[in-house]
Amino acid sequence: MKRPAVTLLAALTFTVLAVTGVVAFVRPFSIKVVGLHALTGFAFMALVAAHAANNIRPLKGHLRLKLAWACLGLVTITSVVIWLQPRPVKSLLRLSANTGPALDRFEVKDDGIVYHYSPAPNYRMILTIRAGANYVPENPPHLAIWLENQGAYHIKTLHAPAPEHADRLPFWRFKREGWEEAKAEAAAAKPADEVDAISGATPNGSFDPADYILPADPDNPMPYRLLIEIDQPGDANAFFGDQPSLVYTVEIDNLVPTTFQVLEISGYPKRDEQPGKEAWELYYVDDQFTTAWELIDSALLTIDRRAP
Repeated sequence: MKRPAVTLLAALTFTVLAVTGVVAFVRPFSIKVVGLHALTGFAFMALVAAHAANNIRPLKGHLRLKLAWACLGLVTITSVVIWLQPRPVKSLLRLSANTGPALDRFEVKDDGIVYHYSPAPNYRMILTIRAGANYVPENPPHLAIWLENQGAYHIKTLHAPAPEHADRLPFWRFKREGWEEAKAEAAAAKPADEVDAISGATPNGSFDPADYILPADPDNPMPYRLLIEIDQPGDANAFFGDQPSLVYTVEIDNLVPTTFQVLEISGYPKRDEQPGKEAWELYYVDDQFTTAWELIDSALLTIDRRAP
């Protein structure tokens, strides 16, 4: 390849590497940015090899200089220090907004919603919500996904709506606020460095989601539940000025390595009037609900606990 072409291509490729490197540092993780940066790096390596071939004689002369060894030592030491990540390097890396690939991924598609969750190499969860007749991808419904233990206590929110939409999903909001209140009470009762779980009067298990999702003893796991609450704003009919959200549930048993389970309707949330206390209960969904039924056709939960 001619020298001018190699030089120009190398300069332009380096520009792509520099820009994607900066973007990868200052922005959250993106597989597109990382992919572009990595693959462009391979192209840059090929161009560097072509550049070296075109300039082999001057390079041989540079390698005979003592400066070459100094440069090699400097690059080696710098690489080792960054690799070991002492405190100054860690402090610098903390400035980055790139925290690595997310454990979960939430996708709104034309034919529905897909949620992926993979907290460990041997655990993969996929929730596939198939669009119903009233689903509009340009104006998707608000959705919350969370886990509860057998005592119906919130233990982990997997996907939360935007803060301004939280009131559209009152059952999830009520459950999560109760969990946050219990956590705050536990933190106030113990020194900060001793708070390791939320304690409370429940006969049905732990508040630590790891005890359910990734149990220490796989042969004796605790069952738990996954719930979704879904709502389409402005969904009026003859009975409601805005139809309430609907809650779907599925029971999960970790004893089976691979499961395929369909979520079932649990009800719609309604505030239970109690003096001085907010409480929400689920009520039977009757024929007063119309288009709210048609937001989703079905919701399938797939869990694969096999080692990769």
